[in-house]
Amino acid sequence: MTKYNITEKKVKEATYRTLVNPALMDELKSKILDIIVMQKKYKDKDYSAKKLAEDLGTNTRYISAVVNVQFHTNYTSFVNKFRIEEAMTLMVDKRYQELTMEEVSDMVGFANRQSFYASFFKFMNMTPREYRLQHFEKHPSQKVQKKTNGQRKFKNV
Repeated sequence: MTKYNITEKKVKEATYRTLVNPALMDELKSKILDIIVMQKKYKDKDYSAKKLAEDLGTNTRYISAVVNVQFHTNYTSFVNKFRIEEAMTLMVDKRYQELTMEEVSDMVGFANRQSFYASFFKFMNMTPREYRLQHFEKHPSQKVQKKTNGQRKFKNV
């Protein structure tokens, strides 16, 4: 009797990926980019693959197939990539330096701070706070200095 029941993991090919014809896949790719990126739907916490499919008049399997084949990721990771990029921009912008990480995560479309931190770490291999601190160590002239009376003063070098 074997101590462990170890079997080889079978790699299943998602058959629906090959059912989407290339012309339709290119068309859907373009439309997905337009909606998610250009219209900034990634900022909407409630904008799911299902809603995207409805907006495009297709189904979630096609959306999944296109995102997998064309962008080499799943829908959630695809959307989170744009959220993280936007968050990185906000965190180093003087106008938004006083925002908490929770406020930044909310602005870019994450449902909560925990999912923001997990996604940020997955993409950047560091926490959002570490990213912000690292940026201002490299670019100290961009850091906002506070006055004692509560007004912000920008330090220029």
